[in-house]
Amino acid sequence: MGAPETSPTAIQILGAVLFGIALVHTFTVKHFERLAHRYPAHAGLFHLLGEVEVVFGFWAMVLMLLVALLAGPGVALNYAESRQYTEPMFVFVVMVVAASRPILEGVRAATHWAAEYFPGDAAMLRVWLCLALVPLLGSFITEPAAMTIAALTLAPQMFRREVPELPKYLALGALFVNVSIGGTLTSFAAPPVLMVASTWGWDTPFMARTFGWKAAVAVLVNATVVTALVRRHLAADVAAEATEPRAPLLVIAIHAVFLAAIVVLAHHPVAFLGLFLLFLGYARAYERYQAPLIVREALLVAFFLAGLVVLGGMQDWWLQPIVSAMSPTTLFFGTATLTAFTDNAALTYLGSLIPGISDEAKYALVAGAVAGGGLTVIANAPNPAGVALLREGFADGTIGAGGLALGAAFPTVVGLVAFALL
Repeated sequence: MGAPETSPTAIQILGAVLFGIALVHTFTVKHFERLAHRYPAHAGLFHLLGEVEVVFGFWAMVLMLLVALLAGPGVALNYAESRQYTEPMFVFVVMVVAASRPILEGVRAATHWAAEYFPGDAAMLRVWLCLALVPLLGSFITEPAAMTIAALTLAPQMFRREVPELPKYLALGALFVNVSIGGTLTSFAAPPVLMVASTWGWDTPFMARTFGWKAAVAVLVNATVVTALVRRHLAADVAAEATEPRAPLLVIAIHAVFLAAIVVLAHHPVAFLGLFLLFLGYARAYERYQAPLIVREALLVAFFLAGLVVLGGMQDWWLQPIVSAMSPTTLFFGTATLTAFTDNAALTYLGSLIPGISDEAKYALVAGAVAGGGLTVIANAPNPAGVALLREGFADGTIGAGGLALGAAFPTVVGLVAFALL
């Protein structure tokens, strides 16, 4: 997968070691935040190392520095430039646009209307819609956009400091898993599906009848169960401040057009970056209808994903033999486990390179990859976006790896059962 040609074995081993260190780092970010409070003289450094979005970018830079020292700057640059960074750039752009105030006002207005139209507790229904409908909508507006919209809509209702940690982790786990499996209704929205769709000839009708309806069942079960479990902690209302002028319907519609166009051009960075620059100009022209754009958060997420691209590109030498040696059943559960330690899109891409892979193994690989996509921050590309947008609602302003894995355990099992038995 494009590893440097000079001393490939030594450099690939170095890449694997640093990848492992980065994994351990993601599991220990809470400790760095505590160190920042304990040693205020070095708080800035510890806060930086406690930012989960910084982890993979930081260790990718360490890797490139060491490769430059061991094999030469040219080798390091050639490797870095051989990676594909379209996804990090797209996630950055779609996060900023999807999190703009007019888009969120439109989504909140729609959920409030639905909550009033249907009987029952309005707060519960709004949360249920964000955990069920928005992740399924991710099959059409892409998973990063769905994650951004759902996270920002849920934040004031569920992810508040005064809410106990366990209910927040349950909601977070359900959101991450549902976004991961909810993108399988089409062939273009979920990164692990996108990696194999053209190679294996999987189009949207195939995805809908083979994966999508099963995923929808699991999403609905997860959303219903988790909403019922956290209902006592939901905020009754999340009305916007009266001092903020509401965005006119036309402004909301124009933002929606920008978002839709960027989604359509998701695989063409020159085009969607051009649209993004135009969007920034439009947002500036109608600044009175805007809140501050989440540029910092989106940049951190893009940095995380770019680092994962760089570090992950050196893991094929040990990952592909493991994937190739598994039977379909072992592959199903093994991939769900492995994806907790590496991006699920990387796993499915490696699977697409296996010659003569059976249809059963193809299904097992993708089903396991998407079902396990909520267990860790790195398991699915949109997860870092959710972490960046919701972490301030957790203790110490960080999301613990153990808490996330625990919260995602039940939704993951539901997803696995749906893909295995339905």
